[in-house]
Amino acid sequence: MKYKFSILSIMLAGFALTATAQTKEKYYSEKFKDNIFISAGVGGQVCVNPDNSDYGLGHAITPLIHISVGKLFNPVWGVRGQVAGMWSTLYSNYGMPANQYNEVKNKNYFTLRADGLFNLSNAIGGYNPSRVFTLSVFAGPGLTFAKTYGDQSKLNALINGSVGLMGQFNVNRYLDINIEARGEVSPSIFGNYSSAHTDGAISLTAGVAYTFGGKKFVTCGPKVDEDAINAEINKYRSELAQAQADLANCKNALANVKPEVKEVTKEVEVAGPRAIFFKLGSAKIDDYGKVNIELAAKILKANSDKKYKVAGYADKATGSASWNQKLSEKRAQAVYDALIAQGVDKDQLELVGFGGTANMFGKNFLNRVVILE
Repeated sequence: MKYKFSILSIMLAGFALTATAQTKEKYYSEKFKDNIFISAGVGGQVCVNPDNSDYGLGHAITPLIHISVGKLFNPVWGVRGQVAGMWSTLYSNYGMPANQYNEVKNKNYFTLRADGLFNLSNAIGGYNPSRVFTLSVFAGPGLTFAKTYGDQSKLNALINGSVGLMGQFNVNRYLDINIEARGEVSPSIFGNYSSAHTDGAISLTAGVAYTFGGKKFVTCGPKVDEDAINAEINKYRSELAQAQADLANCKNALANVKPEVKEVTKEVEVAGPRAIFFKLGSAKIDDYGKVNIELAAKILKANSDKKYKVAGYADKATGSASWNQKLSEKRAQAVYDALIAQGVDKDQLELVGFGGTANMFGKNFLNRVVILE
């Protein structure tokens, strides 16, 4: 029976490793200050206005600059605030004699935008920090400020909306080269000079983005330590091989001793699972943890004269001390309740929460654990 338990443990460990390898890992910014960036770009913009269309949109191309500050919450989602502007040009004979065009130059303006960022490449293909090029979409509202109506002397705020595409060339973890194409619609900044009430704008810019401290993303939930699993499997194999050798020696001894038959039994202590890991901020036991608890419960019930400590821990690098203390106690309680549900005598168990712990196993995410000891 003990040999079967060893073989089952080996199979479960291999299954857990295979399942993890086939799952696409999810990443996030561990700290608020991580993945904050600043960017700047220059290019051109054309004012899409019916009056310009009559004269030719090529004459309405003007320069454009923009500066942005933003944050990436994970490799797929982010936000940024942007200020952009220069001037726009309108060719129109609105209110003037036929065939006489009035060229309105240097119509100064600036626009404040709030964009939501969605990285298509990372959403579809998964996050790869070595990927050279990614494609993102962005969209959001904005306010355009210009002197528009009446005598053109009063600064007005005009609500607009825009959407666009951004290609990013990854130079290194700090620097990107960006190319952006944006389409925008807003009330006309030319006011009484224009026959239209609405302007459109199409822009194309190129620039650079700098991420403070470099791009930093960590995976969600605990990682499987492959070296630890392989070491545990090798340990099971060694114990099983030794047990088989002892059994073979016993059989040979029995075969050679005729007058007296003596049964020799060697107890092989099989180490069961002792650690149940949790996701960030969670006290919920996942499927791998449930398997570990079931296996541990069998050993506890087989050794009913021994007592075990159910010790909960949390990651000191994340959250406050009071929150980590409560979280470690909740995790310990969850494992305690699960063992009781498997038939373990509550008198065998001692419940304790140790709060946030730093680098107990050398990595922060390995501190989100309950240990049976």
